[in-house]
Formats: sequence, structure tokens, C-alpha cells
Amino acid sequence: MIDSSADFSVKPTLTGDRVLLRPFAEDDVPAMLEALMDPEVLRFTGSPAFVPDTATRDWYLTRAEQADRLDLAVVDRATRKCVGEVVLNEWDPANRSCNFRTLLGPGGRNRGLGTEACRLVVTYGFEALGLNRISLGVFDFNPRARRAYEKVGFVVEGRAREALWHEGEWIDDLYMSILAREWAVHGGTPTVAS
Repeated sequence: MIDSSADFSVKPTLTGDRVLLRPFAEDDVPAMLEALMDPEVLRFTGSPAFVPDTATRDWYLTRAEQADRLDLAVVDRATRKCVGEVVLNEWDPANRSCNFRTLLGPGGRNRGLGTEACRLVVTYGFEALGLNRISLGVFDFNPRARRAYEKVGFVVEGRAREALWHEGEWIDDLYMSILAREWAVHGGTPTVAS
């Protein structure tokens, strides 16, 4: 029998060389609001313009109470500031699978923080939660994110053609995933062609 008893009520602190993943604190909310208004974040997530409100603040402050998902702040260890989030959600206990998503504001980009944060949370998903499959979606016009996911071991498994209308053009949505048996072989550092 397959064990599907992952405990999402536990909110860990995961430490890497460059990032710290931990539950959200009230001091993180301004950084997350800033990230959610960032034009690049809006573009690459296919989101409409964001207007901060108290509901968004409350959203982040209640993430630690959620027993069916894991939302963690991504903290840059060099500055000790929140630069984004990583999330395991859409928990399917029968199939031991989750969706993964991440968001990094301007202060967290282009220094490998996203790749390390991804690797830390995926490690936790497989090794602590006992997941079998972690999947995600990434728009085709976001090669930086796709490359970070590939560095951790995610592979493209499908494409939703013309899924997003953005600034006068259609953008494909790529579906990627990583399996526990693949993770067991490479531990989040597969050989990826440059």
C-alpha cells in the first residue's frame, strides 16, 4: 500500500547556501506586495495589474495555518530580506502529487536564488513529504524560469498551445514535472545541456 500521509501542517525552515525558506512573517508582506506589483512578475505569471489590499496581507499571514499546502518565504541570506515565495499546492493524496510554483521579486533574480529555492523545496517534497510527482506550468516566454526548473530536474511533458494572450501575441504554457524515482538518481542536480 502506498503511504499518502504527507503532513503539510508542518511548516519547515529550509536552509541553503544563498537562501532560507521559512514560514511567512508580517515583515515579509511589504516585499511580497512589491513583488506582486512588479511588471516582470505580472508578465511571467500572466496576471492582471495588482492592487495591494488587506486581503493580500491576510493571505500571507494565514499561510502557516494551511494543512493542505506549503507556502514559504524565500529569504536572501546575504540581505536577510524576503525576495519571494515557493509553494507546494494542489495536494493529491491518492497520487502523492503536488503542483509547484514560485515567484521572485526584483531583489531575488539573476543570482541563482530561484534555482536553490526550487531545489530545497523539491527536496523537502520528495524526502520529507513522500511525494511521487511534482508538476508546474511555465509560460514559454520565460526561459530563465524554465532553465532554473531544468537545473533541478524538471522535464517538459506537454504544451498548452496559445494558452495566454499577451501584448498582441499568443504564448504557449509548458507543463513540466519531476518524479521521485528521477530525483533518487540525481538529487536535484541532473546533467543538463547548456
